[in-house]
Amino acid sequence: MILKASNIYKSYGELPILKGVNLEVDKGEIVSIVGASGAGKSTLLHIIGTLDKADKGELYINDAAIHSLSANALSAFRNEHIGFVFQFHHLLPEFTALENVCIPAYIKGETHAQSEKKAMELLELLGVAERAKHKPSQMSGGEQQRVSVARALINNPSIILADEPSGNLDSENASSLHNLFFHLRDTMHQTFIIVTHNEELAGISDRTIHMRDGLIY
Repeated sequence: MILKASNIYKSYGELPILKGVNLEVDKGEIVSIVGASGAGKSTLLHIIGTLDKADKGELYINDAAIHSLSANALSAFRNEHIGFVFQFHHLLPEFTALENVCIPAYIKGETHAQSEKKAMELLELLGVAERAKHKPSQMSGGEQQRVSVARALINNPSIILADEPSGNLDSENASSLHNLFFHLRDTMHQTFIIVTHNEELAGISDRTIHMRDGLIY
């Protein structure tokens, strides 16, 4: 087991969002989380990703007690162990694809040479090596999203969290991205937790979790 979330509660003001969520995920598993808007999917993903903090509950990733870490330790853990892929790629427009992919490795303390070597290997693996020196504005939406996946992989994270990763792509690029996730699972034994409204992706995932009114059912 790579992730265990137990009895997770989260409210914003007087509005309860998560009402005691329990979730376990094994290494190398692709799990899709589906449900109507407002069900709590993205909130749960942000808590798992340590971007938000639960009001109550326990979270373990790779046996580390995330809920007990200090702010500084949490930031370091996030950079090294968690990769993120969002609906909008969030690439920095002033940097090239290669530079965008390298940023988490620089933060981790890797040298420029080490970071660029690993980044180029990932861009090659994801089929966008020829775009290494291009800025985001010079790439298609599908290419930008592949670069963002490379960025998520650069530190060999324990888990990748994706929030509507194909929501901004056409059907051909969406299918290509979904196939890429499974390729990464098969070749790198990578674990994915994906919030999605895409029925195709949910249908081919190893497991689909349904959320409603702040609970998994």
